[in-house]
Amino acid sequence: MANHKTHHQLQAALAHHRAGRLREAATLYAQLRRVEPRHFDACHLGGTVALQLGKPAEAISLLKQALAIDPRSAVCGMRLGLAFLMSGQIPEAVAQLRRITGQHPQFHEAWDNLGMALKSAGYVSEALSAHQRSVEIQPRYAPGWYNLGLTHALLGQSDIALECHERALAIDPSHPNAHYGRGQALQQLHRMEDAIAAYDRQLLRDPDHHNARSSRLFALNYLPSFPRETIFAEHAEFGRRLGAGLGQEQVLTSHASSTVRGERLRVAFVSPDLRTHAVACFLEPLLCNLDRELFEIALYHDHFVIDAVSERLRAQAAIWRHIVGIPDAEVERQIREDAPDILVDLAGHTGLNRLSLFARRIAPVQITCLGYPNTTGLSTIDYKITDAIADPAPEADAFHTERLVRLEGCAWTYLPPKDSPEPSPLPCANRAGITFGSFNNFAKISDLTIAVWSRILDAVPGSRLVLKSHTKTHATFLSRLSRHGLDTSRVELLGPAPDIRSHLESYSRLDIALDTFPYHGTTTTCEALWMQRPVVTLAGDRHASRVGVSLLNAAGRPQWIAQTECEYVRIAVALASDQAVLTTESLTLRDSLRAGPLFDYIGQAARFAAALRCCWEERHKATACLSPAKAHQSVVA
Repeated sequence: MANHKTHHQLQAALAHHRAGRLREAATLYAQLRRVEPRHFDACHLGGTVALQLGKPAEAISLLKQALAIDPRSAVCGMRLGLAFLMSGQIPEAVAQLRRITGQHPQFHEAWDNLGMALKSAGYVSEALSAHQRSVEIQPRYAPGWYNLGLTHALLGQSDIALECHERALAIDPSHPNAHYGRGQALQQLHRMEDAIAAYDRQLLRDPDHHNARSSRLFALNYLPSFPRETIFAEHAEFGRRLGAGLGQEQVLTSHASSTVRGERLRVAFVSPDLRTHAVACFLEPLLCNLDRELFEIALYHDHFVIDAVSERLRAQAAIWRHIVGIPDAEVERQIREDAPDILVDLAGHTGLNRLSLFARRIAPVQITCLGYPNTTGLSTIDYKITDAIADPAPEADAFHTERLVRLEGCAWTYLPPKDSPEPSPLPCANRAGITFGSFNNFAKISDLTIAVWSRILDAVPGSRLVLKSHTKTHATFLSRLSRHGLDTSRVELLGPAPDIRSHLESYSRLDIALDTFPYHGTTTTCEALWMQRPVVTLAGDRHASRVGVSLLNAAGRPQWIAQTECEYVRIAVALASDQAVLTTESLTLRDSLRAGPLFDYIGQAARFAAALRCCWEERHKATACLSPAKAHQSVVA
């Protein structure tokens, strides 16, 4: 009778489990374990449903119990590895999944999950091998092809990544994520319209696929065909959907009782770019100069690479957490435990962002800055730190869900790489003809940009154009240049440099740098100026197309800012036409930079600190330093 009842309970639990009624299944598995504590299926499937419900600690406990009953179960052992991974216990996950693939070398699913764990541990090349092994064992395993594609993309092999995602879709047209992966690969290949179409297909299948929607928003910044109003509306819709998906209870949960630690505020930064990356060039001088009597720094690094820049940043922090590969729920638990007063997003809608955490309101004050040239769309991010040139008042305020806090002068401060080479003479001094160039991501080179650059080359006989991107060049890009009027015989394409010093040395090939539009360069503009190369930019109507305006004003060179395409051409041609003036401008650029706000590290850190304090006081103290009526027009000194 007992066995019959146990069998009936198990079948009922399985029925709930298969139908997706996870809580009901969990309840029945628990009842079964109380009757038979050593019932393998009750422990194994109970652990599985706990994993599905986002309860990794419970899953680990139950799966360990199941393995103690039947150590030979490969599936149970694999799921224990996944539970370790979900709980943030990355070394334990890798060790467990290695154990399973060693015991069961033909278990393709275990190899695939080992690849995911290895990526989280930072062993990307080894992860690639694990995913390859998975699809070698089972060539029709669509999840394996999808994960293999993601790993190729991490290694910068976007063309192979695209093939993997298309293979996954050919095997399983209903794969839950492959259109998203395909969109990411297309975006990395600078095929922005195709990427947006892939994200649209993903969202047609799953309207609440927040990663696809976020990546799509990032891609929109590159295309001049999308009006500012449309882009803002789509960002705001993302914020509404993400907030609605979390539920009101989670959104409102916060550190309501958080108090200032004496006079110190704990400020936490979340970013995948606490490494050799553009964002770090602008963040490091701020962190190094923030008054530690007023601020305590916490850093949450969300990338598998930890390098010398990471270690320098870590030295500035009282708290350092490496969160790559750790699920949101575990990262949220850790941040809530650390209890920052202010949580700062440095990624926006760029890759590997954690906006879903910010949507949960996990700190009393939440801010975005530096990493993304637009609004996040989240009502739970209270402020965006910018300046009055990149986001002029009052028109920019209508296109942000955050309240804009404008730093005086410039929103950026730039730290050149420590091993920067000395600037070289302009090449036009030793050879005939002017060399224009742009080292911006090829995705930023819009069709309109190409057409305007073609006009410049036509107006300057004998001139050349050097383009360089961090990704490998493709023949299709040269074809695109030709379609929009550029004589490709006058174009040189450079691939990625082996290190930052070599990259900066490449500026020796240029006389004049040309900014892209509508999406300006930021780090590339600073680099060009630092290497004493003039930069011509075209002012636009949104943050992404006003960064160059802010930077050139900070460098004391407003004369290189164009308001129209014709003026952009005129400025570039005028610089190219007078070698004496061009040389003089070049030789004085570093001194101008050092005298301006981009190199005023102490002053900028003080302005940034004042902004942080004002945001805190406005949100949480009766004596607000900014009145709500004037907050959008605020300039923090």
